Amino acid sequence: MVKAVVFDIGETLVRDDRYWGSWADWLNIPRHTLSALVGAVTALGMDNAEAVRILRPGIDLHAARQAREEAGQGEHLDETDLYPDVRSGLRALRDAGLRVCVAGNQTRKAGDLLRGLSIPADAIVTSEEWGIAKPDPGFFGKVLQLAEAPAHETVYVGDHPANDIIPAKAFGLRTCMIRRGPWGHLWGNDAAALDAADWQIDTIAELPSLLSGERNRHARQSP
Repeated sequence: MVKAVVFDIGETLVRDDRYWGSWADWLNIPRHTLSALVGAVTALGMDNAEAVRILRPGIDLHAARQAREEAGQGEHLDETDLYPDVRSGLRALRDAGLRVCVAGNQTRKAGDLLRGLSIPADAIVTSEEWGIAKPDPGFFGKVLQLAEAPAHETVYVGDHPANDIIPAKAFGLRTCMIRRGPWGHLWGNDAAALDAADWQIDTIAELPSLLSGERNRHARQSP
């Protein structure tokens, strides 16, 4: 029976438009150019940061992030960056008695910004705060500690098969693929994603009823 749901961040809860748009502006290149390169390198199985390195070979990303912060052009999140189903969907899961957490490959500042939005989650943590990132199995070990539930009673929700669904499944978690954002649409019907996902959804609003059905089925089978 599912007791906890843990969500990825980028393109699961938060749109990445602002993030990549601000990088393009900082690098003084067209936003579409960077966006297209991010899609290209990710489709090739590379880290999306390689798009920036292609445009600026030899760039020190840590130094560039620091320079952006000092110039007042650092990371920013507000209500408009959240997908519209986030608050209602997470609240419905909590109302159903599930522990709801958030854990994704993001910076420490992104974690602070997301916590500042007071979304209905029991805990929010980023990879930089943990010192380990997806798809490393150690990340999902941290996810289980955050969830406070066994792997088979924890669902990890994400949009990226290679970073989210496949490694979470390999670690023993239940998995839910959300088909939105570039990767969710690109790989939503990929055979490996379909095989590794226990559920597939287009919106978080679908998840409470799906998991409620799972809990009801479990209750009927219990002696």
